[in-house]
Amino acid sequence: MKDFFKYTAATVVGIIVFTIVCVALSVMSIVGMVASASATQAVEKNSVLVLKLNGSIDEQGTDNTIGKLTGNYIPSTGLNDILSAIKKAKDEENIKGIYIDAGVLSTDYATLQEIRSALEDFRKSGKKIIAYADTYSQGSYYLASVADKIYLNPIGMVDWHGIGAQPVFYKDMLAKFGVKFQVVKVGTFKSATETYTEEHMSDANRLQTKMFLDGTWKQVCNAVSKSRGISVDSLNRYADELLMFKSAESLLKRKVVDGLAYASDMKDIAKTQFGIGKDDDLNRLFVSDMTNVKEKQTSGEEIAIYYAYGDIVQSEKVSLLGGGSHSIVGSTVCNDLKDLMDDDDVKAVVIRVNSGGGDAFASEQIWHQVMELKKKKPVVVSMGGYAASGAYYMSAPASWIVAQPTTLTGSIGIFAVFPDMSGLVTQKLGVKFDEVKTNRNSTFGNLMARPFNEEETAVMQQYVNRGYQLFRKRVADGRRLPVESVEKIAQGRVWLGADAIGLKLVDQLGGLNDAVAKAAKLAKLGEYYTVDYPAPSSWIDQLLAGASDAGSVDARLRLTLGDLYEPVSLMRNLDKHEALQARIPFEIGRAHV
Repeated sequence: MKDFFKYTAATVVGIIVFTIVCVALSVMSIVGMVASASATQAVEKNSVLVLKLNGSIDEQGTDNTIGKLTGNYIPSTGLNDILSAIKKAKDEENIKGIYIDAGVLSTDYATLQEIRSALEDFRKSGKKIIAYADTYSQGSYYLASVADKIYLNPIGMVDWHGIGAQPVFYKDMLAKFGVKFQVVKVGTFKSATETYTEEHMSDANRLQTKMFLDGTWKQVCNAVSKSRGISVDSLNRYADELLMFKSAESLLKRKVVDGLAYASDMKDIAKTQFGIGKDDDLNRLFVSDMTNVKEKQTSGEEIAIYYAYGDIVQSEKVSLLGGGSHSIVGSTVCNDLKDLMDDDDVKAVVIRVNSGGGDAFASEQIWHQVMELKKKKPVVVSMGGYAASGAYYMSAPASWIVAQPTTLTGSIGIFAVFPDMSGLVTQKLGVKFDEVKTNRNSTFGNLMARPFNEEETAVMQQYVNRGYQLFRKRVADGRRLPVESVEKIAQGRVWLGADAIGLKLVDQLGGLNDAVAKAAKLAKLGEYYTVDYPAPSSWIDQLLAGASDAGSVDARLRLTLGDLYEPVSLMRNLDKHEALQARIPFEIGRAHV
């Protein structure tokens, strides 16, 4: 018995020691990774910036240290990191050029347009850009078309098919379960609710969708035509022929690509194109490496770039499996903007907005804080792929608004949507309700028992009307327009940035760098540098929040469900949303790229 306790105690001690060692090694690994990531990156001679254009591109990149350790890590490339890397590569004399390693991209066209403009600016330095892929998606080819030379695997593909949107409608499916949605809205073009209440697109929604798809495709074709010397008519003919199923040799003849090569041959080809000797090393730098390359301009005054992207909500949005997903949380954004307002070192603020909208109440709170911020320093809004509905609401009071030609903006309209579960609960499940009440509307809102009656619907319509009138006035005041003029372009209608500038919804067409330059001019700054806000989560915060598991599972669900993710997520979060919503349909802007 004595031996039993002795061996048992030894085993317990061994387990404890083993656990301590494992924890110590993990901490040492994390510290090592953090130290490595923060070290200044030296740029050797004959270096080339490699842009891996594959997967998704977010507004801000994430460095999930914990996820890397656990293996639950889906890399996310940030637009901010890409733009910074291209700018540094332009200024760094030891970087000979950019090598685009293309593939299948998932992002919006305004983001692609932003990167393409940066690549065009890079070429002004006299340095070359070359591109290679086994398969180019339409979006990655749009970017690669700016290159001096485009190479393709001899049995590779170039996807070129045009832009299409296919909204999904759940009305009949939900009816099978006894579920209906009651909608109260203002705006003929306000079509976000159609996915739950209709069987097909309304005429108004079809009209606006057709207009922004045609406008976006025109922008894409004109850019590729100019870079490749292929007529727009030819590009449209190629799209109709489903170019991706044509042989690589035919793509070469059509001037879609400049050469055919296997991946193993590209190193020698790159050396020749970049003027690097055959016997010299070609040193590759990736976007992640460039984050640690010293910025050329770090003196002067600070301009803050504040990133606001995702759904606008009052409280943190919940992902399908319970973890948090990125969103614009009203209270958090207001506090952050107040901190920037009170920071005397910050001379101007650029708010980078990429959102299809969300809760009207949260949008109003952010609107107020932007107004307060503008009283102390210039505020410039840079619009990404979307800045519509609630996102336009919060942008309207800015000192200046910059949008890409393919940005989807406007959508000045309001709706409220309520799930009527009474058919499911009372008919399908057989649950019965009774009631005792003091006043006529004491049991208002219990949609488990019954839908809204006529009087209740009328009251909700008045409530929504007030929200719309306030939204419209905020836009009129912010854009210095008569309310009557705003009404003509409102009604929930979505506009391309290229059209919005003529309607005075935006002030300038361009990207984030243009917005920063305008902020500097408004603040009367000579030399300046930028700082990104909010700062990325530290590895300690990631560890405490358990961010790696929730984030990676949610990212995989997005990849798996595709366009179905957002509608299903909306139903998952109905109880987290305010009644009044200012958002656009999920399908808008999610055209295949």
